[in-house]
Amino acid sequence: MTRDKNTRGSVRSRLLLGAALAAVVAPMGPALAQDTIEEIVVTGSRIARPNDTSTSPVYSVGAAEIDAMQQPEIEKIFRMLPVTVPGDGQNTNNGTAGASTVDLRGLGAQRNLVMMDGKRVTPYNFNGLVDVSTIPTALIQRVDIVTGGASAVYGSDAMSGAINFIMKDDFEGVDANYDYSVTGEGDGHIHSADVTVGSNLADGRGNVVLGINYSERKGVQLGARPLGQLGIATASGANYQNFLDGRVPDPAPAGCGGPNSVAAGGSPTTLPTRVTIAGGPALGQFRDDGTLGANCSVFNFNPYNYYQTPLERFGGFASGNYEINEHVEAYGRFSYSSTKNTQQVAPSGIFGTTFFVPLANPFLNASARQTIINTANAGVAAGTVLTAGAFPNWRDVNGNGVVDQADDIRLSISRRTVELGPRSTSYDNSAFQFLTGLRGEILEGWSYDVSVQHGESHRTNLSQGYTNVTNVGNALNAVSTTTCRGGQGGCVPINLFGGFGSITPEMAAYASASAIDKQDYAQTIVTGSVSGPIEGLQSPWANDSVAVSFGAEYRKETGKRTPDECWKLAPASCLGGAGGNLRPISGGFDVQEVFGEVLVPLVAGKEMLESLDLEAAYRYADYDPTGVNKTWKLGLNWTPVDSVRLRGSQQRAARAPNVGELAAPQVAALQNANVDPCSVGNPAARTDATLRARCISTGMTAAQVGNVVDLAAGQINVFAGTDLDRLPTPEVADTSTLGIVLTPDLGAIKNAFISLDYYNIKIKDVIGTFAPQEILDGCYVAGEAAQCAKVIRVGGTLTLPGAGLQAFTTNLNYLKAEGLELGVNFNVDLEDLGVGGDMGTLVFALNANYYLTQESQSSDQTPVLDCVGRFGTSCPGAVGAGGVGSPLPEVRWVQRMNWNIGDVTVGYTWRHLGGVEIEERQKPTTFDRFEKIKAYNYIDIQGSYQLFEQVRLSAGVTNLFEKDPPVVGNEAGATSANSGNTFPSMYDPLGRVFSVGVNVRF
Repeated sequence: MTRDKNTRGSVRSRLLLGAALAAVVAPMGPALAQDTIEEIVVTGSRIARPNDTSTSPVYSVGAAEIDAMQQPEIEKIFRMLPVTVPGDGQNTNNGTAGASTVDLRGLGAQRNLVMMDGKRVTPYNFNGLVDVSTIPTALIQRVDIVTGGASAVYGSDAMSGAINFIMKDDFEGVDANYDYSVTGEGDGHIHSADVTVGSNLADGRGNVVLGINYSERKGVQLGARPLGQLGIATASGANYQNFLDGRVPDPAPAGCGGPNSVAAGGSPTTLPTRVTIAGGPALGQFRDDGTLGANCSVFNFNPYNYYQTPLERFGGFASGNYEINEHVEAYGRFSYSSTKNTQQVAPSGIFGTTFFVPLANPFLNASARQTIINTANAGVAAGTVLTAGAFPNWRDVNGNGVVDQADDIRLSISRRTVELGPRSTSYDNSAFQFLTGLRGEILEGWSYDVSVQHGESHRTNLSQGYTNVTNVGNALNAVSTTTCRGGQGGCVPINLFGGFGSITPEMAAYASASAIDKQDYAQTIVTGSVSGPIEGLQSPWANDSVAVSFGAEYRKETGKRTPDECWKLAPASCLGGAGGNLRPISGGFDVQEVFGEVLVPLVAGKEMLESLDLEAAYRYADYDPTGVNKTWKLGLNWTPVDSVRLRGSQQRAARAPNVGELAAPQVAALQNANVDPCSVGNPAARTDATLRARCISTGMTAAQVGNVVDLAAGQINVFAGTDLDRLPTPEVADTSTLGIVLTPDLGAIKNAFISLDYYNIKIKDVIGTFAPQEILDGCYVAGEAAQCAKVIRVGGTLTLPGAGLQAFTTNLNYLKAEGLELGVNFNVDLEDLGVGGDMGTLVFALNANYYLTQESQSSDQTPVLDCVGRFGTSCPGAVGAGGVGSPLPEVRWVQRMNWNIGDVTVGYTWRHLGGVEIEERQKPTTFDRFEKIKAYNYIDIQGSYQLFEQVRLSAGVTNLFEKDPPVVGNEAGATSANSGNTFPSMYDPLGRVFSVGVNVRF
C-alpha cells in the first residue's frame, strides 16, 4: 500500500476544506487547494468515503487560526469559541483542580470525548476529565469538534460531542516557535517555546516527528487590578461605590483592625475573632485589646487570589510510521507532559469550627470572660445553652448549675490566621501516553487498523499555609500560657482572643499544617477495525458500492486517590478552610465493545439528486460493573445541486459512570447556595408560620429559627460521594441535528460557504447531584419530605462542622441543550473588486451560536432550571452538568477578517457575548445593578510578516480597547467561576494584552 507523501498532504488539505464546508467555522488563511482525491476519513466516522461530507456538523479550527491567536494554552482558544462555556483553566483559582478542561454547550466537561488522531486521551484523574494542557499546541494540525452524540462511533462519553486533535505527521524539516505576551499593566507574562523536527525515512516509506515544548505563565493576583482590591457584596452592593470612586474599602473601626480587615464586603471569618456560643446566642467580635463587642469588621479576601494562576509546563511528543510492505504499515505515538500549577487564596483560619474552651483560658481577659459568662447564663435560661441533649454546649465542671469560670463553654470561632502566611495548593502533574499499531490494505479498497494504547496520569497536590484545626483545639484547651490541658506533646497554647499579632511564631508553628493528596489514573485500550466497500452491493441509482466498517474494542480504566492522614480526618480534615475532608478512592471498570458502521450511497448524478447517502452505526458495550449500553446513529446527506447540501442525523449516545462516580467515598465538601431560609438572613423565618414549622422539623428549636447565622460567602457544607447501595446507572442522550450547507458561486467572492445547523441534545438519567439551593428550596419552600431528610443541622445551623446537606451522586431527570449554529466563510481578491494592482486577499469567517434551550431538571418535583441568557450559582445546567457556573449568553459569535498581501497578514477578531441576567430565584437577594450584564464586544488585532523565507514574525493585541469586565460581586455565581467580583474565565479580567512571536522553519 504505497502512499505518495504529496498525495497525503493533499488529503490533509482536502480534509481541512471538507471540515470547513461541513463546519460552523473554518480556519483563517489563504484559500485551500481543492485536489481531487479518491477517499478520506472524516472525524465522526471510521469509513473512508469518496467525498468529505458528514451528516453531523463538524466545527473545525485549523493550525493557522491557532497560530494567529498566539495562545500556548489550547484551553484558552476553546474558551473563545461560541460552542463552549469556560471549564477549568488559567483564570480559575478557588475551585481549580490544577488542570484545563473543555465544556461543550454547558453540558459538562465529562460529557465530551477528547481524542488525539481519533484515539482517546487518558483522563487526568478518577473523574474522567482530560487535561487538554497536556496536548502540545505547536503540533496540532487542526481540531475537529463533532456536534452531538458520537457514542456509536467512538464509545462512551461522547454525549455533547467529540473533540479530535489531529496532530502533524509526515513533517519534514525543523519548525521552532517562541511566543511572549504581557498585559498593558506589565504583568501576567507568558513565555512559550517549542521545537518540532521531522524527517522522511527509506525513500518516503516512513516518517518520524519529534517535538518538545516549554511554557511559563506568571500569576496575576486580584490585588493587582482595582476591581480585585476590594470585596463587593452581591446582595447589598457594599463597596461598589468605593470601586466606582476609585477608593479602597472602608476601613474597620479603630481597635477592630488587622491586615485586610474592612467595614464591609468580605468574609465573617475575619480579624479579630468572631465568636458565638455554638447552638446558642451570639457573642460578637473581639477587639484588639481583648474585649468583646458587637461585630465590627469582615475580612477582604480578594487581593490574595489569582485572576491568572501561575503555571510551568514541559512536554515532549514523538510519532512515526513506517511502511513494512504494501499491506502493513507500523505506526506509533508517545507523548509526555509535566505541569506545575499553583492556586492561592486568602490566609487560612478557623471557619466557625466549634471547640470546648475553658473559661479559665489565660488569654481571655476579665471583661471578655464576664461577657461570655453573662451571655451563657442568659442562654441557660432561654434553653439554648445545655449540658445534655443532641448538641451540648456547656460543661458544668463544678456542677453548680451556673456558668462560671470553672466551666467549659462550646464556642464557634471564626478567626483569620493571617500570621500563618498565604494559603495555597500546588498541583504537580505528570502524564504519558503511548500508542502502537499496524494498519494497511487487506484487499483492494479494504483496510484494517489494529492498535494498543496505554496512558497514565500521576498528580501530587500539596496544600500549605493552612491552620491545623486539630492542633488549634488542643491549644485552646489550656488554663496556662505554657501547657495544654490535654497533655499533647509539643502543644503550645494559642491566643485567638486578641488582634493581629496575638498568634506568636511559636503558636503558629504548632497551629499550622500542610497536607498531600496523590492521584493516579491508568487507561489501556486495544482496538481493531476493518473497513471497505462491498462490491456488488450497490443501489441501482448510485455510482458507489455500500461501504462498511466494523470492529471491536477492549478498554480498562483504573483510578485511585491517596490522601494523607490530615486530609482523611473527618468531618473537614485537619486543614482550616479546606472545605471538607478526603478519603481514599480505589476503583475502576472495564468494557468490551463491538461496533459497526455502514454508508449507503442511494442516488447519484440525477436531477435534484446529485447525491443522496444514508449512514448508520451501532455499538454494543458491556461494562463491568454497570452493564450493557447500546448506542446507534442514523444520518442522511442530500445534495440536490452542487452548491446545496442538506444533512440530518438522529443518534443515541451513552455515558457510563466514571471511577469517581462509582467509587467516591462519602466526604464533606463546599458548594454554593444563596441563603439558609431558616437563618437571620431570611426575615420571613421570624414571621412565616409554615416556614418556621418546616425549620423546626429539620432539627431546630423555635428559639433558633430566624436567629442562627446565615451562610458565609455563599458557601454551604455538603456531604458528597457515592451511595454504594444506589450506584448511578449510565446516562442516555438522544441527539438530533439538521442542517444546510451552501457553497454558492458568487463571482468575486470566492470559496464561499454558509452553514446553518440545528441541534437538540437531551440527556436523561443525568449522573450528578442535587444543587444545594434545590434541596433548601425543595424543603423549605415546597415542603418536600425527601429534600428535608437531606438537611442536617448542628446547633440549629448549617455552618457548624458536621452540619450540611446530603448531596450524594445519583441519577437526575434530564439536561438539555438546543440551538442553532451558523458559519459563514469566504475570501475576496481585492483586484477582482476593481482595486488597482495586487492588493491581496480578504479572508472572512463568522461562527455563531444561538441557544433555543439550555435547561435541566433534577427530579419531577423540582422546577425546571432555565439557563439561556442566565448566570448564577446553578447555571449553566444542573450541578450534575459539571459546569462551573459561568454566564450562558443566548447569542455568542466570533467574527474574523484577515487581509493577506504579499508577506504581510493583518486582521481583527470580534468576540461578541450576548447580555445575561441572574437566575430568577437569586434576584430577591441581589443588588439591583448586579442583576444584569449587558452584551460585551471585544476587538482583538493580529498580524504577521514573513521576514525571510524561513522566518515569520507575528504580533497581536487582545482586548484592544481595554474593556473592563462586568461587576457582579463575589456571590453571584459558583466560587470557581465568580471571583474578583466578576467572571474572569468568561470576560477579560486583565485588560489589554500584547503578544509577539517568531517562527523559524527550514
